[in-house]
Amino acid sequence: MASKKTLVIGASENPARYSYLAVNKLKNYGHPVEAIGKRKGSVNNIEIVTGTPPLKDIDTVTLYLNPVNQQPYYDYILSLNPKRIIFNPGTENPELEALAGEKNIETLEACTLVMLSTNQY
Repeated sequence: MASKKTLVIGASENPARYSYLAVNKLKNYGHPVEAIGKRKGSVNNIEIVTGTPPLKDIDTVTLYLNPVNQQPYYDYILSLNPKRIIFNPGTENPELEALAGEKNIETLEACTLVMLSTNQY
């Protein structure tokens, strides 16, 4: 399986959060991970940063923010020109999906954790 550089938006240091599990599982499956959260921190030696850092070669953006909290990131996400955006359960957003579609970015309403576990990532 080829590694896919992934940006987790909505990352958290809280082990009870799905975004925390996703950062760990992505790393364990050999995918390079970038993480953006509300607060700085780290998960499994991956730094969680705030804001919109300049990033290159992002294959996948996986979202752990509700649609309202995604809005400030629209331009940023689209500017990264990822191959795909994964809308995890509770993050489904027809508006951002449409904007991504206009830029030929694939969108999936799926669960990153399930995709990794079933070799569909």
